[in-house]
Amino acid sequence: MNRAIAEKRGRRGEAAAAWFLRIRGWRIVGERVKTPRGEVDLIARRGKTVAFVEVKMRSRALDLATAIDAYRLRRVAAAAEILLPKYGKDTENMQIDVILVAPWRWPHHLQNVWHG
Repeated sequence: MNRAIAEKRGRRGEAAAAWFLRIRGWRIVGERVKTPRGEVDLIARRGKTVAFVEVKMRSRALDLATAIDAYRLRRVAAAAEILLPKYGKDTENMQIDVILVAPWRWPHHLQNVWHG
């Protein structure tokens, strides 16, 4: 798959994940936020919690099982460390979440997956 197609698919997955979070009461406060340590796909807040969210989109639901690994989570956690002072003001809880997206499936939200 070429880079442009992968980029378009990734953006669709992030849009679906943002919609999914919004209907569950989260407010999206950042999208595709880049830092020297990595990128965070979505940053969401609900109440006193801020979530740094990695979104993985696959064309087949079976491929989602291998879409996320410790390396990717470490990069999100490192980026979240940098971003927390800006996006975590007045929060009590910070978490790293993953949302897995596949066509014709409800997104799967894995909450607080990083305990590094």
